Amino acid sequence: VAYALVMAALYLYVRWNYMGYLTRIFQEKPLFVVPRGEKDAGGEEVSLKADDGLTLRGCYLKTPAPARKGVILFGLEFGSNRWACRPYCEKLLEAGYDVFAVEARSQGDSDKDPNYEPLQWVTDRDLADTRAAIRYLLKRPDADPKGIGLFGISKGGGTGFLAAAGEPAVRCIVTDGAYGTHTTMIPYLKRWIQIYSDRKIIQRVLPTWFYGIIGMVGAKKVARNRGVTYPSVEKAVGRLNRPLLMIHGEGDNYIRPEMAKALFARARGPKELWVVPKAKHNQALTVAGDEYHSRVVNFFDAHLASAAPVAPAPNEG
Repeated sequence: VAYALVMAALYLYVRWNYMGYLTRIFQEKPLFVVPRGEKDAGGEEVSLKADDGLTLRGCYLKTPAPARKGVILFGLEFGSNRWACRPYCEKLLEAGYDVFAVEARSQGDSDKDPNYEPLQWVTDRDLADTRAAIRYLLKRPDADPKGIGLFGISKGGGTGFLAAAGEPAVRCIVTDGAYGTHTTMIPYLKRWIQIYSDRKIIQRVLPTWFYGIIGMVGAKKVARNRGVTYPSVEKAVGRLNRPLLMIHGEGDNYIRPEMAKALFARARGPKELWVVPKAKHNQALTVAGDEYHSRVVNFFDAHLASAAPVAPAPNEG
């Protein structure tokens, strides 16, 4: 009883004195430079409708290979445009895969949502737009009966996890620099309280679950203020039972490798985590080059090219 009373008192103390800092930090945008690709003359310009009628812009790149192996939905990182998929997917295209990338609302050339300013955290709006992209691919005249693969970078990886958890047509997933909400937030909260509080005793006695509660309360407050919800990427990963390749930079100072490992540990089914030495956030391709392309192509060759046509599947989870 005494322990519970102490924790309750600490919760009220932290919430009263530091919740403003937390909500401000949660809404800060990252400082790294976001790549923007140049238009590919051979790409098919695509416009599709989101659930609420907004127009989303995408590009569909067809393989030059004689026979197509599969179709891959590319999940963009925060702030990049649809053509930024090209460097990541050039070897996939050569190997026989079509690639489709779409800009979510308020990003690139897609319609602006007057009630939504995107941040790096995945929201229900991002998820809805990715689901619209999946539906588009499954309804195209040249849709692949095997379904699709998913390749997501950073925020695009987290959004992909959420979309795939509810869509059996996503047969396998590759992510690079993906992150969850709570597995990312808790380490940052521990570091944050050391900056904003000189009360060392508080830092020593607060358990990990306490940071989780504080983070959840702060995230919900931000969500209410911004008119969105933040779906749990962690829960989505835990529901997946499909092949997964997670790529992460060993030198990532934004999403540290231990955060990626905590998210990876939740995944079920065949899975592999490749931590690229010396690579910073979203820089694994730059560092690893040929090996990066080779691993990604080999993964989709193993888990998408030879997949059977999509059949009705029981609900996962």
